[in-house]
Amino acid sequence: MSQATYIKMWADTQRELDTMLQREREELLQPQEDRGKVMKMLATAYVQYLEIFRKLEEAHDHLIHQQKRAAVRQVLDGVMGRILEIKKEMVALENSECHSMDGILMELQRVPEDIEIPIPKYFIKENLGILQDREKYLYETLLNAGLLEQEPVTAMTLEEAIKVIQVAERARQGRARAAFMKRIYLEEKRQSKKEEKETGKSPDDAATCIQKVWRGHSQRKKTEKLREEEMIFLGMSLPPDLEAMSILQKENVLQGEAQEREDFSFRHELKITEGPHIKETLQDQITQCFLECRHITGRFPDYPPEKTGGSQAIFIEKHPEQVLEELAAKKAEAEKKEKEKNEKKDKETAKVKKPPKVGKPVVDERWKIGPSNFLLMLEEGSSQYRVFWENRDNRLDFLQDHDPELIKGEERKEVEEEIRVQVDEVMREKLLRVKQAVDGETGPQGKAGKDKVTAGGKTPAKKKISELERDLTPERTIDSLYQELAEEGLLMQVKNVNLSDYIGYYDCLRNVLRETGAQPMPSIPEVRQLVALYGILPLGSQTVHENAPLVKSLLLAGPAGVGKKMLVHAICTETGANLFSLTPSNVGKYPGRDGLIMMLHMILKVGKELQPSVVWIGDTERVFSKGAPKGEEEVNFKRLAKLLPQFLRALKPKDRVLLVGTSSRPFNANLGPFCKVYQKIILIPKPDYLTRFALWKHYILQHGGTLTRLVNLNCLAQVSDGFTQGHVVDVVHTVLTELRLLQMARKPLRTAEFVTSLARHDPVYKEEEEAFQAWYAKTPLGKAWSTAQAAKEEGKEKGKKGKGKGKK
Repeated sequence: MSQATYIKMWADTQRELDTMLQREREELLQPQEDRGKVMKMLATAYVQYLEIFRKLEEAHDHLIHQQKRAAVRQVLDGVMGRILEIKKEMVALENSECHSMDGILMELQRVPEDIEIPIPKYFIKENLGILQDREKYLYETLLNAGLLEQEPVTAMTLEEAIKVIQVAERARQGRARAAFMKRIYLEEKRQSKKEEKETGKSPDDAATCIQKVWRGHSQRKKTEKLREEEMIFLGMSLPPDLEAMSILQKENVLQGEAQEREDFSFRHELKITEGPHIKETLQDQITQCFLECRHITGRFPDYPPEKTGGSQAIFIEKHPEQVLEELAAKKAEAEKKEKEKNEKKDKETAKVKKPPKVGKPVVDERWKIGPSNFLLMLEEGSSQYRVFWENRDNRLDFLQDHDPELIKGEERKEVEEEIRVQVDEVMREKLLRVKQAVDGETGPQGKAGKDKVTAGGKTPAKKKISELERDLTPERTIDSLYQELAEEGLLMQVKNVNLSDYIGYYDCLRNVLRETGAQPMPSIPEVRQLVALYGILPLGSQTVHENAPLVKSLLLAGPAGVGKKMLVHAICTETGANLFSLTPSNVGKYPGRDGLIMMLHMILKVGKELQPSVVWIGDTERVFSKGAPKGEEEVNFKRLAKLLPQFLRALKPKDRVLLVGTSSRPFNANLGPFCKVYQKIILIPKPDYLTRFALWKHYILQHGGTLTRLVNLNCLAQVSDGFTQGHVVDVVHTVLTELRLLQMARKPLRTAEFVTSLARHDPVYKEEEEAFQAWYAKTPLGKAWSTAQAAKEEGKEKGKKGKGKGKK
């Protein structure tokens, strides 16, 4: 599709977003009493924001104009953050990570696939070169350390070599024969032309030949003209007034190579043309502000230090009118303190009567949505679109070239900041001389914030810095730490797996179970959504991670073989994140408490520097095992469990580092510390019938098998009830060996082959599934859901009793 298509998509999506923001101001930002109505409003907004998100992501991915992409990117990040904020409100309202969206989807005429979370492609595209270099360096490091086996180069046998030579020789002979036949053909053609010249053509033949050539030439010209007019009409070719475009520019456009905005800078031009005026204006404003302050306070103020922004703090924080208000406030505060001291003295000398009992304050139980960090960002993006892009004529912008005025507007702020620093130095010295001459003040200005003393005369205690936040390796480079972690096996290669490869379909029966009051458990599509919301979107975007509800840790719990490790690799693949492995086998490589602190420090330092990063703990229940530790290995696990909260505290909103744990037996862990470390818990179910059917079909075809009538996929899906995705993959891999694939032409695959291999595996029994559900009910979110359900049941019973009394 052309650029005009995606520009129109962007315009339509912006109008939808404006409508959505207006609806939010009217509905969601107002207090509500009916929580059912609130949940419906939130779910509707969630689905609509997802649709806007999908369209903006598609437009951003295909637009070439760099400034348009930057404008779309700002709104795209805002929409992602707003989706996460609405999801947080929905979880808090229902006390569950899973929500029944069937009614909303039917009302909005949407299908379940419409609430899948799209993954923005810019997560990888913008850093593709860096990620490829890093992957190559990691591969070489692991190869040199002997942690990877290089694929052996197999030598040819004598028969294979003879066959290759025969093929090459036969090809050479074929080419030589073709060239010889071509020479014979050309020679015969020359002979026939010579004979025609000698005999000559008749006038009728000559006229026919001329007519044929002319009519063909005329028709080709007409057809070419019609084609050009059609291409111009469709917007896929240049209009006539721009036909003088150079060939190089045409090639760049066809290849989708737009000129980067960074290649064009007007900073030097702005300094020359506007620099003197900016400098003079700043000096006049600062001087006028100081004069007005002296007129109000009776003395010249101190010049703001550089740490607080210099003269910028004058214009942002304080105006002359504000100074007078501050002085009045300080005076009122001093009078208030003196009054309190007098009252204390009176209380000591006389008995004070007990104050009358005050009634309980009225609590507003109506639901209110929490504050948002992204609504303002979305409104700014919408206003920017209306000002710069809505009425812009894009028909003649075939090259998708940059807009100089937009670049100048951004660089003008940087030039003003540079000039302001220079003006501050000059004005600071000028103010000092004026104060000495007029007010008689001598000596440099006092340093703000130095020698602060508390009311008791004691210096305030310094904030204690944790061991992991200290730089324990100041003399080492990031490259050396990266290499050491790779050689020790703490830094892993990421398998190229996308989140969409985690196959699964919606299970309608789960919503029926929810209506009966059962604990809601996620389906496989909901697992994909939760992993994308809590893992991929915050790690992929710095803006989203800094402003969205912060999720530092994530636990994936489920039976063995349901794809927990695959989801960890999918998070890293979709975001380009580093993968650090803190599995129990790696913990013993740094024994002792000091060794563990050093290991976590190195992971934290490298992970923050080369973010985004994922720190994975496999079999994490062993780290939080119950009972006293037995042996050095379990002692190390206990130490790691105590250091993990400290590790999470060291992560700030600006650090795109996520701790992910996987567990196949979480009920063996000590629940208290376990749930304190893992902020979000995702329970992964075994596959349902439809998912098993799709899994068998997908993996048989992927491994080179051929499906015939002898392979009954319905039977396989029914027989494999209770088995996991890992079992299906293992069975297909066992059956479809290299020898079996060679025999498939004369001996087709049969259902019995897969069933026989499947019988060797143990399924997930009902007792184990119930153990997972019972454990999840003990987690904080599970307890909150049970309490809310109990309160609902109690309210229903009271309502029934009230109706019964009314009837009597």
